[in-house]
Amino acid sequence: MASVVELRRDYDLTDIPRIVRCAGQLGLLEALFVLLLSLITRYTDGPVETVVLAIVLVIGLALVSGLPGTWTRARTIEGIAGAAGIGLGATVVFLLTDVALLQPIGTYTNRWRELGGSSNWWYHPVWWMVGTFLPWMGAWILANQANRGRRPSIVTMMITAVGFAAVLAVVAILIHFPGASWSLPTFGVAFLPGIAAANVFSGMGRPSAA
Repeated sequence: MASVVELRRDYDLTDIPRIVRCAGQLGLLEALFVLLLSLITRYTDGPVETVVLAIVLVIGLALVSGLPGTWTRARTIEGIAGAAGIGLGATVVFLLTDVALLQPIGTYTNRWRELGGSSNWWYHPVWWMVGTFLPWMGAWILANQANRGRRPSIVTMMITAVGFAAVLAVVAILIHFPGASWSLPTFGVAFLPGIAAANVFSGMGRPSAA
């Protein structure tokens, strides 16, 4: 009976075929966004580059952070862990695509490679960690939303996370944190503690009685 109930459950969907399929989809999506970012960096400059990069970056962060938790319909630690698993698997797909296709076709400019550490031995482990962390935090936020009687929303998640990231970036700049400046990379780095802060914020309040 327990197995029948488990199969009919419409949340915390973490069966292996789903995780593998979603990881492949997310990894290819990540590769597409990296390609877009590298092309924008190559063919634009100045304010246009900054604005277009910011738009694409925020959309990419939203999809990477939010889609895994949506795909697993995360409600408990099972669905949250499944989303992190999708993120981890996606980094493998992306890294294979990156080494086999993106780097050889020469889309990267020097600036883009510098942002990636100019070495796969630095760049890829960081991608692996970030690519797992963001879906983990995102799924946790979506689960908190649902458990408090609200409809899980990637938009709401991003508004909160971007808000915290912006505040943290400004604070880092004002206290002269090493490397912090009025730039898009500073915001990108600040998004990591920003989404963690958004997760803590989403967990505040009284859970839904349901």
